[in-house]
Amino acid sequence: MTPIWVLIGINLLLFVITLVVPTLIPFFGLIPASIVGRPWTIITSLFIHGSMWHLLTNMIALYFFGRYLCALLGEKKVFTVFFIGGILGNILYLLLGPPFSIAIGASGAVFALGGVLALMRPRLRVLVFPIPVPLPLWAAVIGGFLIISFFPNVAWPAHLGGLAFGLTIGYLFRKRERILR
Repeated sequence: MTPIWVLIGINLLLFVITLVVPTLIPFFGLIPASIVGRPWTIITSLFIHGSMWHLLTNMIALYFFGRYLCALLGEKKVFTVFFIGGILGNILYLLLGPPFSIAIGASGAVFALGGVLALMRPRLRVLVFPIPVPLPLWAAVIGGFLIISFFPNVAWPAHLGGLAFGLTIGYLFRKRERILR
């Protein structure tokens, strides 16, 4: 079983658990003012989602970005990028987010994967619903970040931190790939 399916499975399992016991969401979610007493939330928040739509969009992006990157970089690197990108996104949220708000979701980690792929394969064409023409991947990833950043209650610092890490590490992977050719 690839790490992508493991990550998707954990997200699905915790989504069902928090549907049954919604009071667990604040226990696992990242609240900047509570981080000292609840340090685990910098990781657990990556696996908690607030709605089926939130879960579905993150898991679809995780599947497609992750599957492509596993073939390109290997499973271990993809797993590492997911976690480091998610954690760095959460650290940026701790620094810039409202102190008593809650951040949940894998979006920062998914944007890290998207950033890596956008830098390594910028000309890769993707279809983004409802846009009827294929877009270059880099435009879809950056455009997606900009669009969702304007929605209320979106943890844009977590998305930005993940994306910045993904773009940085993607640049390094791409540079290494060119050297090895």
